[in-house]
Amino acid sequence: MNKERGRSATEKGAKSNTDWQKLRALPDPEVIFTEDAPSTSPEDWANAIAHKGLPVPSRKTQIALRIDDDVLGWFKAQGAGYQTRMNAVLKAFRDAHMPNNSAS
Repeated sequence: MNKERGRSATEKGAKSNTDWQKLRALPDPEVIFTEDAPSTSPEDWANAIAHKGLPVPSRKTQIALRIDDDVLGWFKAQGAGYQTRMNAVLKAFRDAHMPNNSAS
C-alpha cells in the first residue's frame, strides 16, 4: 500500500518555491488573477456544489469495540485504511444475512 497517500508534496520532502512571507504581506488589491486562478465572490462559493456527482458518505458512529489481537493485527498489517476495511467486512456480513440478500 502507498503510505505516501494523503501527504502534501512539501510533507514528502519537496522544496517549495513559494515565498510565503512575501505572499502573506501582499495586499489584496495587488493579487493578480488569471484564467487558471480566477477571482471568486462570496456568491460563487454560496452556489458551489460540494461532491457533485459523488455519493454522500453514510454517517458513522464512533464506538468502543473489543477485537481479538490476532484479528486486529491482521487488518492493521494490510496497511492504511484498516478500519474502513473492517467496516466493509461487517457490511458484507450484514448484507449476506438480510432477507433476500438486499443491501440497504
